[in-house]
Amino acid sequence: MCGVVGYVGPRDAVPVLLDGLTRLEYRGYDSAGVAVLNGRGVETRKLAGRIAALRGRVAQDPIHGTCGIGHTRWATHGAPTERNAHPHADCTAALALVHNGIIENADLLRAQLERAGHRFATETDTETLAHLIEAAAGDTLEERVIAALARVEGTYGLAVISDADPQKIVVARRGSPLLIGVGGGEYLVASDASAVLAHTRSVVYLDDGDVAVLTPEGYRVLDGDARPQERNVDDLDWDLETLALGSHPHFMLKEIFEQPEVVRQTLRGRLMGADGTARLNGLNLAAGQCARIRRIVIVACGTSWHAGLVGRSILEELTGIPVEVEYASEFRYRRPLRVQGTLTVAISQSGETADTLEAIRAARAAGSMVVGLVNVVGSSIAREADGGIYLHAGPEIGVASTKAFTSQIVALLLLGLHLGRRREQLDVKEGQRLVAALRALPDLVARTLELDPQVRELATRYADARNALYLGRGVNFPVALEGALKLKEISYIHAEGYPAAEMKHGPIALIDEDMPVVFIAPKDHVYTKVVSNMQEVRARGGRIIAITSEGNGDLRHLADHQLRVPACPPLLSPVLTVIPLQLLAYHIAVLRGCDVDRPRNLAKSVTVE
Repeated sequence: MCGVVGYVGPRDAVPVLLDGLTRLEYRGYDSAGVAVLNGRGVETRKLAGRIAALRGRVAQDPIHGTCGIGHTRWATHGAPTERNAHPHADCTAALALVHNGIIENADLLRAQLERAGHRFATETDTETLAHLIEAAAGDTLEERVIAALARVEGTYGLAVISDADPQKIVVARRGSPLLIGVGGGEYLVASDASAVLAHTRSVVYLDDGDVAVLTPEGYRVLDGDARPQERNVDDLDWDLETLALGSHPHFMLKEIFEQPEVVRQTLRGRLMGADGTARLNGLNLAAGQCARIRRIVIVACGTSWHAGLVGRSILEELTGIPVEVEYASEFRYRRPLRVQGTLTVAISQSGETADTLEAIRAARAAGSMVVGLVNVVGSSIAREADGGIYLHAGPEIGVASTKAFTSQIVALLLLGLHLGRRREQLDVKEGQRLVAALRALPDLVARTLELDPQVRELATRYADARNALYLGRGVNFPVALEGALKLKEISYIHAEGYPAAEMKHGPIALIDEDMPVVFIAPKDHVYTKVVSNMQEVRARGGRIIAITSEGNGDLRHLADHQLRVPACPPLLSPVLTVIPLQLLAYHIAVLRGCDVDRPRNLAKSVTVE
């Protein structure tokens, strides 16, 4: 979950490293540091705090060099202190490295190294790598790195520099993403493409087990036996402007308001009106394979898991196939059942979520076909899956996911339409109606965003709440979960999501005049049931916020506050009903003085277990 960046070339590395770290800060932000080779050895600046503070430290005490590495941390082993901040050095400070991942046998290795005379300065597992490389045999830095990593159990995306091999960065990957940025006479390494986009659009995605050597003359990719490997150079299609705030105060608000265009991008080129279906060539599922699907298992974590719950309703209704939704972190440790005709769908914004990646490996080992719904081209899940659907949501910088969630639901609707038509569960007219509804969806999202002034006013009334309850039914029960998660993530108000009917099986005990209760109640087949649940809350003095749809009858006799989203087919409604909840969480967090884009203890891409 940490961010790694490196540069070697003709320029001063430090500004490049700091710029890259700024773009990677969503991956972790409790400490940061840089190290450079400057002809006099390895020189390091690091601290506990954000990249802005590191810039200040470097401005006061400058360092320069044309080869360097940098890191922004999400702490796992050891508190977020200056001592534990990366880069870490060996005993003589002749070598420095940065690392994303977890070394699972670090305690054993540390004990062995200490017995051999190595002195440790930090509480981190990462420092073990520095001493392992120091102690390893080999004539070159890459030989020593390969020898050291042969003793390591765990995950890593790491970059190493040494004054014994000036103008060289050695990088290695296992389970944590890394890519090489290929420029004109200069080369970069980073945890993701956002850190290199200002310098090059040509990247090489490293595979697990790869070790790469970067110098001003070029790069080489090796395997664990130092044999050369061929890797494709891919072109990035992201625009640098998408990584800028523009006129918005926070990335989260920017990304919420990008959702009309995001939905349009996810749909673009995929809807076939005359045939009433979706073109999804990237799925790599032939008609015969679609016909043989008997079960779908969705694996995901966090917000993506909520999208998967919405997807269960979508896929079961459109395809007639039973669907299970699993936490990837639990699925990977169960004994997967070998069920004929299983399709596993992995959902991950980054495509690097460690638990989800391991879950698809377990699914494949059990004989399942695997498809991925990911946002990042070239990510690990995209490359390991048999096929999939790219979200085309663009970079999502805010740690609390918003536009990725809505694009995931739209991708699931496309998948359901595609499979439903191929399996003849939907006829042409039903498919055409769904295509028409999907084409109208971006404009409905834009209209929903017009509720922002009302939501901002509502936030002033509930910014001091200590608890909140979110309730929904059917396809909007996961929206209740997602709304509660957003409030927890960025405002630190305790909130829970429940199926509305489950409220009376326990949570109703919490309801009093101080408890805001958010109901998601668009017009659908369970609308009257949700209204009955509102009556139960009203009778106990709860303060009701109703998210309902236009043309649905007036709920002001029950609700203290009513927000109406545009009417749409029920299966599409989560794309609209979640938007007021995203805005509510955002505005409450701002009023409470929270760091909206970088909530405490969280990071964007969860690449550790």
